[in-house]
Amino acid sequence: MNPPLKYNPDGLIPAIVQDTASKRVLMMAWMNESALRMTLASGQMHYWSRSRQKFWLKGETSGHTQKVVRWFVDCDADTLLFEVEQVGGACHTGFQSCFFQELDRLGEAVTVVEQRVFDPETTYQPT
Repeated sequence: MNPPLKYNPDGLIPAIVQDTASKRVLMMAWMNESALRMTLASGQMHYWSRSRQKFWLKGETSGHTQKVVRWFVDCDADTLLFEVEQVGGACHTGFQSCFFQELDRLGEAVTVVEQRVFDPETTYQPT
């Protein structure tokens, strides 16, 4: 890879994901080298879950997939930006974007005006 990517000490790099049509930031997740390779090979976003310590394909349980349109590396080569075609909502709480909660200047939550695009209770069944 040119430039060589700079992974953190845990072997991870942040991936910011943006809707290619609206340019809205949908989410941020972590990738390791294998997740990046799987993403580039399949054209679908794959991530590394720090909490579960395993790979995950976006949409594997919800059907809300992310098809890679193009990707970028920042000037320090330590953060990735992916433009994707998002199917359904990106946030596991049912919103289009994980960035639905606005804060005021004091850091207090503003009333959420955005509507959920899916019901997480019916989308994610307990395993």
